[in-house]
Amino acid sequence: MELPPFTPPPGAEAYPEALRAELARALEKQGPSYRPRTHHVVSGGRPKYTNRLIQETSPYLLQHAHNPVDWHAWGKEAFEKARRLGRPVLLSVGYSTCHWCHVMERESFEDEEIAAFINAHYVAIKVDREERPDVDSVYMTAVQMMTGSGGWPMTVVMTPAAEPFFGGTYFPARDGDRGSRIGFLTVLKKLADAYKNDPAAVKESTDRLVAALRSEEVAPADAGVPGTEALIGAAMALAQRFDPEHGGFGRAPKFPRPSTFEFLLRYWRRTGDRTALQMVTHSLDKMADGGIYDHLAGGFARYSTDREWLVPHFEKMLYDNAQLVSLFVETWQATADDRYREVATETLDYVLREMTSQDGGFYSATDADSEGEEGLFFVWTPAQIGAVVGPAEAKVVNAYYGVTEAGNFEGKNILHRPRPKSEVAKLLGLSVAQLEDRIRAAKAKLYAAREQRDHPILDDKILTEWNAQMIGAFARAGFAFHEPKYLAAATRAADFLLTHLQKDGRLLRAYRAGEAKHAAVLEDYTFFVSALLDLYEATAELRWLNEAQRLQKEQERLFLDPKAGGFFATASDGEVLLVREKPNYDGAQPAGASVAAANLLRFAELSGDEAPRRLADGIFKAAADGLKKGALQSPKLAAALDFALDRPKEIVLVTTADDDGAALLQVLRRAFLPNRVLVRVKAEEVEALTPQIPLVEGKRPLQGKATVYVCVGQTCKQPTSDPKVLAAQLDDVVRIPAPPLQLSTVH
Repeated sequence: MELPPFTPPPGAEAYPEALRAELARALEKQGPSYRPRTHHVVSGGRPKYTNRLIQETSPYLLQHAHNPVDWHAWGKEAFEKARRLGRPVLLSVGYSTCHWCHVMERESFEDEEIAAFINAHYVAIKVDREERPDVDSVYMTAVQMMTGSGGWPMTVVMTPAAEPFFGGTYFPARDGDRGSRIGFLTVLKKLADAYKNDPAAVKESTDRLVAALRSEEVAPADAGVPGTEALIGAAMALAQRFDPEHGGFGRAPKFPRPSTFEFLLRYWRRTGDRTALQMVTHSLDKMADGGIYDHLAGGFARYSTDREWLVPHFEKMLYDNAQLVSLFVETWQATADDRYREVATETLDYVLREMTSQDGGFYSATDADSEGEEGLFFVWTPAQIGAVVGPAEAKVVNAYYGVTEAGNFEGKNILHRPRPKSEVAKLLGLSVAQLEDRIRAAKAKLYAAREQRDHPILDDKILTEWNAQMIGAFARAGFAFHEPKYLAAATRAADFLLTHLQKDGRLLRAYRAGEAKHAAVLEDYTFFVSALLDLYEATAELRWLNEAQRLQKEQERLFLDPKAGGFFATASDGEVLLVREKPNYDGAQPAGASVAAANLLRFAELSGDEAPRRLADGIFKAAADGLKKGALQSPKLAAALDFALDRPKEIVLVTTADDDGAALLQVLRRAFLPNRVLVRVKAEEVEALTPQIPLVEGKRPLQGKATVYVCVGQTCKQPTSDPKVLAAQLDDVVRIPAPPLQLSTVH
């Protein structure tokens, strides 16, 4: 084939002909609709530069495929090149919808002078943190040790042995830019000089940092499983950080962090302390009314830049919305307030409409930026609203969504709900029902008009971990709301993962453009196992339990620490990184260990086998110190600990050919029962299922009616076919005596 006249990246080694041919084929493979993301173009819109990242499938890496930087993907080739040339490695980590990653790209990685210096003095590596969370986590820990904080874009300089000696996040391009004293180019020059002229200082720095990183691997002293005092301490610590005015925790920026509220719901159930419940409902109300929620399409942005949940960072992440749906479903079950059901269904409908592939997998994220501006797609002026709905309806929309001429974001308006419906209706001389009808009609028009705008970039890769979280959300909502389309979506996505993100019985992490790649990490297994258990309970299809049990065994084979207990983040036969971590921090995404503990406890209840419980105890023991200090870092694990310390309900519903148990199921759908397992079985299948799920043994329908058995351990309550009796049995809770929570007044 005739090779296009690629311009070599400035300051880089010339690309050999074989590589140029590979890049040309990869560029051609992108198709006729492909638009290179660069301002370095030549005649016909052809990119001036094309680097090795054009061969990747990650949307984030492809965004950088036409920078003048001579980028490499993470791998042996880059590190061998660094050793051969005697250069340090520049590692840049980010993700496709990261606003400040885009800024640093425009300012530095698209700058030919900066690129030329990088190419002449470093070997540059780009990593998509969503595809390689293992790499990201190791070096994020290093950056946090060096600087006290972290974030993305993440910038690390290391030796060819992958040992870091400098780290940071975003850097302005040059001295004085954005008020900075030292810019990125100066930093690069100083580090290249140090690496060349002061190797002893570099080695001292790397040795110290690597030793600190590896000290994190040391197993803690053996401790017992924490008791209920850890749950009480966790709730008290959260209460002291709670914002009683706006909900959530701390000040700005505010992240939803759903696992904190999941834990508080469980704490309310076990203690009866309504302050814990009010912390949840107040926060969810504020989030759902705020600008962090997309009032036209549904779905939540990643976080709020302010204390009030008004101005979001406009990117939408699949994992946030999956967790929030599950939280809103549980809060609806706990309160019977249909506001929470409405938000959950709007969010799931958004995912079905805008974030679902033709094959049933779920896309990863949408960007914050469009047309080069953050949030432009989402904001409105009064004139724009009037042009869509007309002046009479604009008055209603503006009052309901707090729209003003001055705006609340750079002269425009982020839609939010600053006042209750009843107050707005009274102001407009309408009933609440009339207001709701008019807003519903206006929303449809505004959404249709917004669809005509230039959309933010869609990250269309499909990640096992994030898809599993959304499968769980669809399954839980489908069961709770008795909504077949949600169960169908969960089923289709689970089949997609099992078909396309599995090879030889092992999971892979990422799928895009027909290609699955990267070894799965712990979270891929734990979240998928959890989702399959949710799907089994929601559908009663035994194949989902079979897959969950199979993958759980594979997880234990690949990730279990047989000496100290708990699970490693990466597989035993995976790539050897600087350290093999066992993370236990439940941040925006819960840790794999926390989800693993919950899964193991569910398996123990289903099987009657104590082995899974012992593995879960190993996780609790390893994290005992943190749990006893208040569990601010591990709320998901604290929720699992609540399961372990409770007397979980084992619920068996036996149905007949004439009675499918619909009335009993309706009670189960509406009940907030976080610490339970549910088995539905046809009467004629009890005997065959008993070896796999011993707790169904001997269970039979009474008087030809569907019958439910509610058991705790080896003791069962009176079997019943009466929904009212079942509801009373489910309300029986083992209480934890605890002092009342006290909210802090200092914020």
